[in-house]
Amino acid sequence: MTFDQRFHSLQDFLASTVADVDGVLNDGGGFPFPVKGRELNATVLFADISGFSTRTLGMTPAETLVYVQNFFAWITAEALHGRPGIVDKYIGDEVMVVFSEEFGSADPFGDAIQAAIAMGQHDVHAYRPHIGVASGPVIVGYAGTALRYDVSVFGAPVALAARCAAVKPDPTTTGYVSSTIVAPESDWTGRPLSDFYQPDIPGDERFRLLEAREVPMKGIGDVSVRELHNTGLWAPTMSAEARARLGMETLREANRYWPRTS
Repeated sequence: MTFDQRFHSLQDFLASTVADVDGVLNDGGGFPFPVKGRELNATVLFADISGFSTRTLGMTPAETLVYVQNFFAWITAEALHGRPGIVDKYIGDEVMVVFSEEFGSADPFGDAIQAAIAMGQHDVHAYRPHIGVASGPVIVGYAGTALRYDVSVFGAPVALAARCAAVKPDPTTTGYVSSTIVAPESDWTGRPLSDFYQPDIPGDERFRLLEAREVPMKGIGDVSVRELHNTGLWAPTMSAEARARLGMETLREANRYWPRTS
């Protein structure tokens, strides 16, 4: 798939377009704050590391930093390379990516699903990510004050994608699952899995699109979702945890780590 990569960041997009809202309001106590943004339709993808807290419990803070940075670099290299997604933010062990026609995507939902599948296909360090995808109207806007601000995406699809990423497989109906991709059933309407994924080996069914089921979501209620399960088993030659510790050893040997605490 080819595309027109129009922007490399949300800041680039907002600086290059005409805002749909642009004004200044009062916080009620005399402090002004700006409201500026551009509305658009988009697909939001959330991805996080399976068992992050447990897997990093025995690591030093610096090793945890290496671990997380390796995860983000892996996503950029394997999932976003060649696709017009824009990273909105990194939050702890989570990443949020936005796809939109205004960013150069001809099929935002399709690009998001293909990016998620690529994460599962190339999970060489066995991160086993949980991935949530949701589409709808959002606004790209400035967040903060005139003293300090960033650019982010706001709207119901953001919360919905995050809740979808938190959906756990039903243990009564599934076997081993290495990674999951969850999206509202409405986003899948009329879109078979073959639209996004063709196995390299005919008959390979490691990616399975399940029938819709209702799941409760905090603050949203019951939502009908469809889950794309990756049942492939990764046996990495080096785990992400071992790679993080090796990375720290490399930094120590190169005299690029100067600890201040014992």
